[in-house]
Amino acid sequence: MTSNPDVTSNPDGALYDVSMSTVEAQLSHGKADVGGGIRLHYVEAGEGPLVVLLHGFPEFWYSWRHQIAPLAQAGYHVVAPDMRGYGLSDRPQSWRSYDAGLLADDIAGLIHSFGTPEGTSEQQAYVVGHDWGAAVAYTVAMAHPEVVRRRAILNVPTLARMLEGFRTLKQLRKSWYMFFFQIPALPEALLRRDDFSFAKRSLRADSPRSFSDADLERYVEAWSQPGALTGMINYYRAALRQSPRSGLGRLRQVLAPTLVIWGQRDRHLGAELAEPLPRWVPDARVEWLGQATHWVQHEEPQRVNELLAEFFAG
Repeated sequence: MTSNPDVTSNPDGALYDVSMSTVEAQLSHGKADVGGGIRLHYVEAGEGPLVVLLHGFPEFWYSWRHQIAPLAQAGYHVVAPDMRGYGLSDRPQSWRSYDAGLLADDIAGLIHSFGTPEGTSEQQAYVVGHDWGAAVAYTVAMAHPEVVRRRAILNVPTLARMLEGFRTLKQLRKSWYMFFFQIPALPEALLRRDDFSFAKRSLRADSPRSFSDADLERYVEAWSQPGALTGMINYYRAALRQSPRSGLGRLRQVLAPTLVIWGQRDRHLGAELAEPLPRWVPDARVEWLGQATHWVQHEEPQRVNELLAEFFAG
């Protein structure tokens, strides 16, 4: 755990209205000033080298409930934030506040907020991301390579691969929702309707056994935070309101060792997009989980945890 003055902790974790699980009772909640006037809420557990777990849409830190305790028990200081716009973190309402560079700055600031580990001269972390969290992990490694020790990516392609996918009708059909999210207000209304029934169905559509009723209560609590739905959707608005040329102009080679874990039954992203282009990510390997969908860390937590622990130790 940390005693850094930029971080405030709440050991009892009593921040939500619904009851906590036994695992959650062992976590500490806190908020970190990450720069740019943004404070991120996070949970943490364990002692040792820093591991930062970044969730995607439409989740929050709870996305990593099956990973936090095992990684902490394996000897790591595990931190899982609510990303900007989500849960109990700050939620600016302009889509311009969700530029990829700003999101990467948040995570670099979070890593710096935990200070320099004793006996080391650098502030670094093993950075793990799923979905949008994986996209941000890619950007952190490009824009702030000094803070990334190793990087694990779950079911999201690099920007270069994603742009290749957008040249095909197959991937455009899979990504229809990204374009729907460009409409003002309507996506928020759809997700909020009937006690977030559409959002809950979207989680269970591919993986009905991975999200219990109690889990969905936690998600509803996070989605109900003022401005959270707009913050979540603004990731897509910011991404698609820049030109492909602008996005490609930001690409930098990433030298940090990279592990890609890919559920092959992902119906949102084609498996052909999984492997990073060697030009941009020369030190990468892909682990295929043949029976998993997009929600890979929920469906095969033991295998994901094993792969992460092995990768960190490599």
